[in-house]
Amino acid sequence: MLEFGQSPSAPAADLIKDGNEATFMADVVEASQEVPIIVDFWATWCGPCKTLGPMLEQAVTEAKGKVKMVKIDVDQNQRLAQMLAQQGLPLQSIPTVVAFHQGQVADMFQGALPQSELKAFVDRVAALAGDDGLGEAIEAAEAMLAEGAAVDAAQTFAAILGEEPNNAAAYGGLVRAHLALDDTDQAAALLDNAPAEIAGSPEVEAARAQLELAKQAADAGPLAELRAAVEADPANHQARFDLATALHAAGEVEAAIDELLELFRRDREWNDAAAKTQLFTIFDSLKPTDPLVLNGRRKLSSMIFA
Repeated sequence: MLEFGQSPSAPAADLIKDGNEATFMADVVEASQEVPIIVDFWATWCGPCKTLGPMLEQAVTEAKGKVKMVKIDVDQNQRLAQMLAQQGLPLQSIPTVVAFHQGQVADMFQGALPQSELKAFVDRVAALAGDDGLGEAIEAAEAMLAEGAAVDAAQTFAAILGEEPNNAAAYGGLVRAHLALDDTDQAAALLDNAPAEIAGSPEVEAARAQLELAKQAADAGPLAELRAAVEADPANHQARFDLATALHAAGEVEAAIDELLELFRRDREWNDAAAKTQLFTIFDSLKPTDPLVLNGRRKLSSMIFA
């Protein structure tokens, strides 16, 4: 099983602790060499602190070990607060929240923030430490998928999602791995249950488009017969559309795009603009930088705006 860093089940006690002058160097400066540390400078008499503190703890807990938090009561640690203020930290006003990374101040804010901005702050700080190898793991899984090792790719994508459930690249990859295994039912179930935060991401939308194309491929007609039908009657739009579907199912993506472009040129409104809709489905299923997408979109645009 692949290991990508700290377990998402790390107890809150390992993530959030009370600090003081004696422990500041170890808990903050030295610890930030390994993982970003967020320090909450607060006081018992501070009303906004009472609101901010629990919200910040929740955001740190949800980061699942990518960032840790130390809480320091400035009244109980006045000398530490004075020393830090002399070094440039504005601790005259609280709450003050300071992020440390590799022993240095990396980010900060003062006053209360809404939950959304607080989460964005924590996510930004957590990103300073990188992705714990998840990016490399995704690349490895994609390579497995390209080489036909769909089972191994699916297991790797699933392991990544175990660490980061809202990783859009891994989620889309897992769907595509199931498609490669001809398990369209599981692929559809994954898409139906995609987390709301990533359901509309490009990676998940690409997988959704590939599922639609896979379903169409299952009903694709005989390639030779469809070619003959189009050659016999170039104005047979349904035959040309079916030919494009069969070509795509056979892996001839460029030829499928060409047939759909020709259909759009002949009658862009046929069957509720089916040619354009199908072109967009194919484009969405590929990487945006794929030459087939770039050339296809350019040709389509030139016809739309001609």
